[in-house]
Amino acid sequence: MKVTIAEFLRDYTALTDKAQSEPVGITEHDRDRLAVMSAEEYARLQRRDRRVVRLEDFTDEEMALIAASEPSPEDAHLDAELKDWQP
Repeated sequence: MKVTIAEFLRDYTALTDKAQSEPVGITEHDRDRLAVMSAEEYARLQRRDRRVVRLEDFTDEEMALIAASEPSPEDAHLDAELKDWQP
């Protein structure tokens, strides 16, 4: 759902209630400006954040776990994408 800033300010209570079930996009001059969402959805998105780790920062134990890992059977179709790949 998208609304203008003026609509959001006018219908603040109803739209913040709506944002509990779906994000509400707020536009200004026909351009996306903000999004309002529930605190629960925001927390869920934060948990999905990934951190970048340099290879040198992995412990020997972590490297062993990675080396021993196997792809899931559901992802076997991805092997076809790498069939003739060369660096």
